[in-house]
Amino acid sequence: MREDSATRDATTYACIDPQQRAAATIIAKQDCILAGLGAVSRIFEVFAQLDGTVVSHAEVTTHPEIFDSVRLHKGQQVAVIRHNARVILSCERVILNILQRMSGIATLTKKFVDVIAGTHARILDTRKTVPGLRVLDKYAVRCGGGHNHRLDLSDGVLIKNNHIALAGGIAAALERAHRNRRGEQPIEIEVRSFAEFDEALKNGAEAVLLDNMKVETVKQCVARAGEHNRRVPLECSGGINLENVRGYAETGVDYISVGALTHSPVAVDMSLRVVPA
Repeated sequence: MREDSATRDATTYACIDPQQRAAATIIAKQDCILAGLGAVSRIFEVFAQLDGTVVSHAEVTTHPEIFDSVRLHKGQQVAVIRHNARVILSCERVILNILQRMSGIATLTKKFVDVIAGTHARILDTRKTVPGLRVLDKYAVRCGGGHNHRLDLSDGVLIKNNHIALAGGIAAALERAHRNRRGEQPIEIEVRSFAEFDEALKNGAEAVLLDNMKVETVKQCVARAGEHNRRVPLECSGGINLENVRGYAETGVDYISVGALTHSPVAVDMSLRVVPA
């Protein structure tokens, strides 16, 4: 809201009477999975806090069957807003930006979830999110049926290639992680080959990320993990898209992480139509 200077809307200030009331309808212009509906009321609350002069409250109404994670069809009404006309116009762009991005993430996530239906695997997000919007991005993934990986760097130990290189190898990195981790934080390590996977298992990895491996190599890793004397969750990532994700899911991995869910979703097309109230 500060970025958009919403409380200093020059056009609305110049053209709209300060006492004018309006009704605005948010409409989905394509089929999609809805996410972010609760943000609409919150955006008006934030505007009121920033502005300091707003005395009325926004009335945001929706059909009982419209809520986050619901599939919307083209032309379907999302919500109706009744409020001061100036406030609606000043908040319009932020409302649409949030709804369109979050619904885009949820819609893309649902496509991945649907493709792997019937397998053991679950779709995970990553930390490849828009700065400042991670909580919203990850919530949108949940709306699409996906699951959240680490929220931030404090959530667990995930040893990646650069950590391995600086620590002196897989065995050394795992030894240090077991010695220095805080409490019961899980230790996951990223590997790029079957040989690295085998080394990670032998040195106490509690979960393994299979990075940029071919489907056949992932199958080998799953089989090798089955021979191990303890259950080690397996995750695969890297180069995974809607065309090949089913193949990876059928290998028997537990998780498939997809950075594209949050780093390159296509925003859903929505509009906000305003009329005098």
